[in-house]
Amino acid sequence: MTKTTLVIKVGGSALGSLDTSLADLVALHQSGLRPVVVHGGGDLISSWLKRMGVATRFVRGLRVTDAETMRVVAAVLAGLVNKELVASITTLGGRAFGMSGVEGGFIRASVADPELGYVGSALEIDLRPLNDVLKAGYIPVISPICLQKITGGGGPGVLLNVNGDAVAGQLALSLRASKLVFLTDVAGICDASGEVIPYLSPEEAKGLISSGVVSGGMIPKVEACILALEKVQVARIIDGRTPHALLREMEDGEGGTTIGRTR
Repeated sequence: MTKTTLVIKVGGSALGSLDTSLADLVALHQSGLRPVVVHGGGDLISSWLKRMGVATRFVRGLRVTDAETMRVVAAVLAGLVNKELVASITTLGGRAFGMSGVEGGFIRASVADPELGYVGSALEIDLRPLNDVLKAGYIPVISPICLQKITGGGGPGVLLNVNGDAVAGQLALSLRASKLVFLTDVAGICDASGEVIPYLSPEEAKGLISSGVVSGGMIPKVEACILALEKVQVARIIDGRTPHALLREMEDGEGGTTIGRTR
């Protein structure tokens, strides 16, 4: 691609503090960059499931998703959260296009583990729908609802809940993005004493997962960074609650944690 492409993952827990991040996205886009946004919405999904009396359980940071949970996940992520983000960006003067992995068979996945239910992994990405949106001058805002891979024959389409961090990492890899940025509700990756670690190599990051220092919802973020670094120059995990975190990231990249192959 001729323009610098950034993949930005907005965590569900950071959605409540996006007043400056969305304005930053618009500013970056208008400056000539190509931001590709992947969003979560886990807290809101949990809230809706609680209203419906449906229990929530996680395994290695991934939500166990039965058929009823999948309906709620799809409605919240591909519906409410996605459309609210698109509406907010548009109101701020940006050009946003909401989509999920289902549109155009853009992202297909296999069932990750029967224990997890309708949860996808082993992603296959067809960049053509996304490239069409980018070429038309829009900011893609992507919900991580994907289509199950079809192995022979037709039949009804099956939706899968894919962790948004994994989608962001695979997209960054496929697009050969210049940078992958995770906007979170923490200061970065912390060591056992609670201090933010400014830099990690992929090997050091894997070691933190093995030792349990990196746990829960941070695991898929770190794994996505490691995956993306096969083609991406740098991956960053930063505090999205900081005012204008994205603009500051593009100016100096200070704070948070960098996962990279060179210091």
